[in-house]
Amino acid sequence: MLQILTNWILDQGLGQTTADLLARAIILLLIIVISFIADYLAKRFILKGLTTIVNKTKTQWDDAILHKKVFNRLAHLAPALVIYLAIHIPLAGYTLAISLISGAALIYMIVMAILAIDALLNASLDIYNTYEISNRIPIKGFIQVFKIIIYFISFIFIISILLNKTPIILFSSLGALTAVLMFIFKDPILGFVAGIQLSANQMVAKGDWISMPKYGADGDIIEIALTTVKVQNWDKTITTVPTYALITESFKNWRGMSESGGRRIKRSINIDMNTIKFCTDEMLARFDKIQYISEYIERKKVETHTYNLNRNIDESNPVNGRRMTNIGTFRAYVEAYLSNQPMINKDMTFLVRQLAPTEHGLPIEIYVFSKVQEWAEYESIQANIFDHILAVVPEFDLQVFQDPSGSDFKRLIN
Repeated sequence: MLQILTNWILDQGLGQTTADLLARAIILLLIIVISFIADYLAKRFILKGLTTIVNKTKTQWDDAILHKKVFNRLAHLAPALVIYLAIHIPLAGYTLAISLISGAALIYMIVMAILAIDALLNASLDIYNTYEISNRIPIKGFIQVFKIIIYFISFIFIISILLNKTPIILFSSLGALTAVLMFIFKDPILGFVAGIQLSANQMVAKGDWISMPKYGADGDIIEIALTTVKVQNWDKTITTVPTYALITESFKNWRGMSESGGRRIKRSINIDMNTIKFCTDEMLARFDKIQYISEYIERKKVETHTYNLNRNIDESNPVNGRRMTNIGTFRAYVEAYLSNQPMINKDMTFLVRQLAPTEHGLPIEIYVFSKVQEWAEYESIQANIFDHILAVVPEFDLQVFQDPSGSDFKRLIN
């Protein structure tokens, strides 16, 4: 083509040198114009046509690809491809110039291709995250590893273009740099291995509530990446935990609680042991009017009387035989009260028990499960239960134990 155009210009009466330069300039200008036309066609018609088709389809995956601008980045390949394929025509005989321009065009195409692949991987991740399985088996870490490999290989190809060497030579020389690369990519490698273990064993998943005091993490997992796991704490701060730390160190995952259908309420009330005593007839008559335990009182009165009568127990002394106590009656009341609470899960562990006495009194522990797991409502249910129980304690002639306060000493002085 260059020779044909040169001969035509010579026929017009111009000199050989002028004809050669003019022919090269015309072809170079023509290549530039064609590259602009290719860019215009790719973006104006092809890209716009694809956008129209994607918007009309009902599937979501093509919308994700369009949103991540995969097609936009591929459109940038058109002008560079024209230049790369045609630049040798006007620059025939100028090897260095051809090498520089074609090399620059090739590097540009590699960069655009990598950006398109990067966008495609991001779109794939977004599509995957729309499925339920993404909460149990996150793949963001694997996507990031794949990106690192792609970028690394692309970097080798770009270096080989700049040095005008075959990539095989550069890849073969990486053996000596293995130790350095292992050190540089230590965290990604550890994170990748940890990600495989976390996914294979289903140790954590997006949305899990985990507690890891060493890192100040106590909240929901919002992202599992290659090197870090992001945890949104209950105060809305974000804590980043190294992915491999979830393999090498201990943490608590509350997923079991979420899947169990209940959330544990485990709290004690310390009773002043000086107020524990046998029930008198007056006390039993008063307790008999409490609806939750009226049947219990009547049943226990019959049981104790029958037991003592059958064994000829002298009931003049309350120590003899069996007697009801105010602390035992109180425990029975708490059990009955909790059994009548609709938000308590009766199918799970249900205990109202005494713990070992301490210098702070006799602990009465409530160990039950709430049907509600949501934090705010769970705390409200728990508070309502103990508000009532603390208010009921004096009705059984008991007192809650607490260390002496300033008002206690003030009353003593007075």
